[in-house]
Parts: sequence; structure tokens; C-alpha cells
Amino acid sequence: MAAPVYNIAIIQGSQRPVRAGPQVATFVQQTIQSHLSSTSRARPIALEVVDVAALQLPLLDEPGVPSQIRDPAGYVHEHTRAWSRRIAAFDAFVFVTPQYNWGIPAGLKNAIDYLFHEWKGKPAMIVAYGGHGGDKCAAALKVVLGGGIDMRVVQDPVCLSFPGREFLVKAATGGALGLDASQGEGPWSDRRPDILTGFEELVGLLSGEEPAKA
Repeated sequence: MAAPVYNIAIIQGSQRPVRAGPQVATFVQQTIQSHLSSTSRARPIALEVVDVAALQLPLLDEPGVPSQIRDPAGYVHEHTRAWSRRIAAFDAFVFVTPQYNWGIPAGLKNAIDYLFHEWKGKPAMIVAYGGHGGDKCAAALKVVLGGGIDMRVVQDPVCLSFPGREFLVKAATGGALGLDASQGEGPWSDRRPDILTGFEELVGLLSGEEPAKA
């Protein structure tokens, strides 16, 4: 009998119509997927990118307090029930988020705040990015995840700084960033080990297994 799969979501937190978020999330996904393909472990892992923008969640409009709702039927709106079912199906999360004005993007915070028990107790990892590296956003998000909704958060977030003004302009205008992690080169190629270290800690929190061997 095949071992059950760990389902891990990569939460893409940018909602701007013109954004770098999907490229960064794909870079993180490719980095992890390449690692998974070259390692052996007792239980397989499946990755799925969840784009917050695609959810089109309105500003939190549930009358009930999420921490008091333990069954999706307790939500008033179908968009909340659908979001609840989707998050409940995942075992762990990698949050990939830009830094906006030193903080968490409003859409990402809103999506998190809709739910509570669907997140609670599950492992989470943070990858933040921006012109200044995203460290302040990462610190704030770690407080929200670890304190606010009681997730088990990887100790050190990965903060990715835009390597120069040309890259920053491309990111702000939706240009191609050359983040093909499958090629093992290009911007942030030197940060791939940091992403994988965090990911293995995430898996350890999830399963208690020893680090995977290549």
C-alpha cells in the first residue's frame, strides 16, 4: 500500500495586477520540486501553488469569529466555505510574499484572517522578497502565523532582495526576471540552499522524519 501524500501549498501573496509574485512563487516551487526529485523519503510530497489574487476574497465579511468556527458549515458565505475546504486539505504551507511599505500585503493578511482552525497547528515557512529584502514583512508574518493562529513556523525566514535597480523595475512592471530555478543559475541561484534548508525544517515539523538524503 502506497504511503499517503503530504500536500504542501505554496501561498502566493501578491494581488497586484502587475506583479512579480507568480514568478517568485514558481522559482520557489521549482527549487523545491527539483530537490524532491533528487531525494528519497518515506512519504511523498505534493506541491501546489495557491494564488491569493485568484481567490477574489472580499474584505473579511463573516459575522462570526473564525476561532469559534470549527466546521465550514458555520461560515455564512460560500466563498469562505470554499476557502476553508481548500486550506483544510493541506498539511503545511510555504508563504511567498512581497513586502509592502515594511509590512504584509493586505490581501494576504485578509486571506489568513478569514480562517483559524484550518491553519492552526500546521507547519509554515516564509519566503519574503522586495527591494529591501522583505525582512520586516517576514517578521510581522511570523508573529501572525506563530502567535495569532498558532502555526508551527520555520525559525528563519528566507528574505530575497532584488539584485539591483534594473531587476526592481522589471519586478514592479511585470517584466521577465529570469528566475528559472530548473537551470540552477540566474538571480537568487545562490539562495536556493537557504530555501531548501527551510523546506527541510518544514518537513521535519510536519513529519518528525530525519532530513532527506540525496
